Amino acid sequence: MRVQKSILCAAAAIFLASAAPCYAGKVVVEGSTTVLPIAQRAAEVFMDDNPQVEISVRGGGSGVGIASLLAGTCDIADSSRPIKEKELEDAVSRGKDPKANVIAMDGIAVIVNPSNPVKSLTKKQLKDIYTGKISSWSALGGSGPIVAVSRDSSSGTFEAFGELALDKEKVRPDALMEASNQAVASVVAKTPGAIGYVGIGYINDSVKALELNGVYPSKETVLRNRYALSRPLFMYTNGKPDGDCKSFLDFIMSKQGQILVEKEGYIPLGG
Repeated sequence: MRVQKSILCAAAAIFLASAAPCYAGKVVVEGSTTVLPIAQRAAEVFMDDNPQVEISVRGGGSGVGIASLLAGTCDIADSSRPIKEKELEDAVSRGKDPKANVIAMDGIAVIVNPSNPVKSLTKKQLKDIYTGKISSWSALGGSGPIVAVSRDSSSGTFEAFGELALDKEKVRPDALMEASNQAVASVVAKTPGAIGYVGIGYINDSVKALELNGVYPSKETVLRNRYALSRPLFMYTNGKPDGDCKSFLDFIMSKQGQILVEKEGYIPLGG
C-alpha cells in the first residue's frame, strides 16, 4: 500500500507540474523572431493597462522558444511553425502538454535588393536558387552572382520555408545563415545580388518583395490562400493557458490585439 501510495503521489506531482499556471504578475515569452514584433507591441500595451503584470519578451527562434517551454524557463513560446513530432515526444517525457494558440497569419516574403530588376519568380525558380541549381541572376533577367541568404536551423521560418518552398530539400551549402528576420533584411538591403526570405511584417523600403508565381505577398493574398508561402503564427503554452498567460493571449486575440497584429504588418485572424 505504501508503495502504491508513493506512486500515486509521484504521478500527482508530475500532473501538477505539467499543469502549473503562469506565476501571478510575471509572464516570460520567448521564441520566433517573426512573432517577436507582435509579442513586444502587445506586451507594451497590455502592461500599460495591467501595471501589476510584468511581461518579458525575447527572441531566439521558434526552436529555442519551444525548448524553453518544455524546460519550464518560459511561459509562452512564440513559433512560426507547428511543433515537431520530436518536440512532442520530448514534451511527453517531461510531463508537459504544449497547446497551440494561433494568433495571426503570415506570408514568407521573398526579398531582393531594390537595385535588382527582377520582379517575380516561379516557385521552381526559387527552389532552384536555394538548392544551388541557379547561381546567377542572368538566368532570371538580372545580372551578377546570386547571394542566397537564409535563416538558421533554429528558426521556424527556416523550417516553414524548407517545407513550403523547397519541398524539404537542403539549402545550398554556400547560403549565408542569419539568426533573425531583421538580420536577413539587413544583409539583402546592403547586398545588390542578395535574395532572402522574411515574415511579411519585415517588408520595408530598404528591400523589394518579389511576386511568387505572379502573386505578391499581402494580407489579401494570404487570407485567400493565393500566396504559396502562407502560414499561421503560434504562441504555445503548457496546457490550456490560465492566469496572466490567458489574460495576455485573450488580449492578443481581442479586437484591439488583432489591430496591433495588423499594425505590425501581419495578417489578423478573420481578415
